[in-house]
Amino acid sequence: MIVALVVACEVAFWVLLLAGLALRYLAKMPRLGAAVLLCEPLLEVVLLVVTVIDLRGGAQPDWKHGLAAVYIGFTVVMAHRTLRWLDVRFAHRYAGGPAPVKPPKYGWERTKFELQSAGRWILACAIAAGLLQGAVWLVGDSGDVSSLRGWQMRMGVVAMINVIIAGSYTLFPKKEPEGVGAREPGRVERVGGFTKR
Repeated sequence: MIVALVVACEVAFWVLLLAGLALRYLAKMPRLGAAVLLCEPLLEVVLLVVTVIDLRGGAQPDWKHGLAAVYIGFTVVMAHRTLRWLDVRFAHRYAGGPAPVKPPKYGWERTKFELQSAGRWILACAIAAGLLQGAVWLVGDSGDVSSLRGWQMRMGVVAMINVIIAGSYTLFPKKEPEGVGAREPGRVERVGGFTKR
């Protein structure tokens, strides 16, 4: 049941997201669109409550309960960013908004981008690990919590991978290749009202 609920929450997340944005930009109903988008956190609340009820009802903790905790942790952190990412594209496509800004490729800006990305992943892992620990305490000595501990270990590995990736960009920032960004031959530019070739 827990796995089916996780899948249902994921499907409902995308349905609510697309419905909210469609209402905002296509139907020109921004308030209703915002109301639909605000329903999204209820999905995590429902999943959390059902998981707790299942464990308190005597269910043996297994990988499904760990999956629920991980899903909640990552959705809490990543859902808002996903919404912003899609919102910018909907606004550009249907409401004349500015074009989406591409992530930086080089230098300190790229390093900062990677650090922020790693920070989000690490926070998601920390929230998931905290929820898993809550499940361990909830079960107490009445059941085998090895599967929950296993999920905690996986969250530690994911967090460490992100630390390594962010660290590599910090210690060895990606440099812009020579010639990239240089003015192309024959290209016309406007500089201070004058034409420059």
